[in-house]
Amino acid sequence: MKRLFFALCIGFIVILVGGGGYAAKMMLSGFSTRTPPGPVETAIAQGVRRIAIPARYKTMKNPVISDKDALREGMEHWADHCASCHANNGSGNTMYGNGMYPRPPDMRQEHTQEMSDGELYFTIQNGVRLTGMPAFGTPGDNDRDTWKLVTFIRHLPSLSQNEEMSMKAINPKSPQEIEEEQAEESFLHGGSTPPQRLSRRKESK
Repeated sequence: MKRLFFALCIGFIVILVGGGGYAAKMMLSGFSTRTPPGPVETAIAQGVRRIAIPARYKTMKNPVISDKDALREGMEHWADHCASCHANNGSGNTMYGNGMYPRPPDMRQEHTQEMSDGELYFTIQNGVRLTGMPAFGTPGDNDRDTWKLVTFIRHLPSLSQNEEMSMKAINPKSPQEIEEEQAEESFLHGGSTPPQRLSRRKESK
């Protein structure tokens, strides 16, 4: 009994010292989103995420048949709604993703691919608190668009370069990109300002 009490005391002291050290480090470095989470914080966050998903979703299977149409629709939905943060290839290496805390996970890796279909569905439908992941889709368990996203997420590790290139045409465009495309189209139809000059004007402002 004394040994158990001693071990618990040691464990508590280790946690207390470690937590105090981590808090001191955060106070010195600030709460900037530019610093990626460390391995301990990442492991804790992933564990909490798992616990937060209701048990029934852990065994839920994707009801959507995984065929070419479902994959194509899931891919188009991803390119239009998800790629801004997660990238077309699921790496999370985007302007928005790199500025988030925590970073969007690499959806191709084991920690995502090992999640059940239901866990992926629940995460997309309900979002993740205290992160940049919002809730998408119609509440409930039967949003087919979300299930098609789950189908596409399973495909991410084998995404081809041709598929990734085709997704770029669907990605949302910034106001500047839209304006440059309009200037290019106008120039091709007899307009007076080449798109290169338009870009230079913006850079000089």
